[in-house]
Amino acid sequence: MTEEFNIKHNDTYPHHLMSSGSGFPRQPRLLVVEDQPLHIQVLNRALSPECRVFMVTQGKQAVQFCVDRQPDLVLLDVEMPDMDGFHVLEALKADEATRNIPVIFVTAHTSTDMETRCLQAGAVDFISKPINPSVVKARVHTHLKLKFQSDLMHQWVYLDGMTGAFNRRYFDDQLQTEWRRAQRTAKPLSVILMDVDFFKAYNDHYGHLRGDQALRTLVKAAKPVLQRPGDFLARYGGEEFVCLLPDTALADAATLAERIRKAVIEQKVLHEHNLGLGVMTISLGVAESFQSGIIDAEQLIGAADKNLYVAKHSGKNRVCFTDQ
Repeated sequence: MTEEFNIKHNDTYPHHLMSSGSGFPRQPRLLVVEDQPLHIQVLNRALSPECRVFMVTQGKQAVQFCVDRQPDLVLLDVEMPDMDGFHVLEALKADEATRNIPVIFVTAHTSTDMETRCLQAGAVDFISKPINPSVVKARVHTHLKLKFQSDLMHQWVYLDGMTGAFNRRYFDDQLQTEWRRAQRTAKPLSVILMDVDFFKAYNDHYGHLRGDQALRTLVKAAKPVLQRPGDFLARYGGEEFVCLLPDTALADAATLAERIRKAVIEQKVLHEHNLGLGVMTISLGVAESFQSGIIDAEQLIGAADKNLYVAKHSGKNRVCFTDQ
């Protein structure tokens, strides 16, 4: 069973560091893997003021939690009843989705050989029992700081410089990762492809600088609709954007797409060549991994692209999806 000790949190991670009492952009998610109640309570008291603390008591639970929830740091006991800490770490390192989660081993074995073995296995640090709360807090803070700095650098590499959305490279990487995770967990994965209506006419009439600003406005409108940590928006190419939605069924993805469509209209970006409304609009195609005939990530994108084509050629400014 997973227990959450601290429920106050903000899962939004911005593209720049925000000032906060702890110095982190959001409250860190920390997983404690420990089967001794006393140690659990000591760690919770020491870390809950700064972190959102979760606890599991078995190694297999820890692996599954990391796959599903992606904690920022794991405190892992070496000796566990079902699966020891070394096997847990080995499983995390073997999975692309979890291999970069930093792990600190916590153990009563204090020999140099044990510490060397822990570090060689891939742990970022080693804490000895009995637990000293001040030492734990200091080491956890250090490794969380390094983790957030790494995440920030990672985001800068994968950002589209003009719009602030993620770029195509990041989307392609995450699509494959989320597709594999969806296959393991038997949960749906949805995508939304969207395209600005009459964008060539917009650029020809208003100029490319105004066109760039229109795309930034689209991103500004769409981002707040995607409220879950795993959902994100990326620039797919030109005036085309894509949303990746893990654990999201087709109907829910279509609802989000409709909200994005309306949010863009509400920006009231003047577009004289978009007859009818006279403002910028978008067309959207939606697809889900469980739909018939979709057997890989490329076909998922292909299905969304076909639905986008239907939306573009049946009047524009609409959401299209196929529910089979």
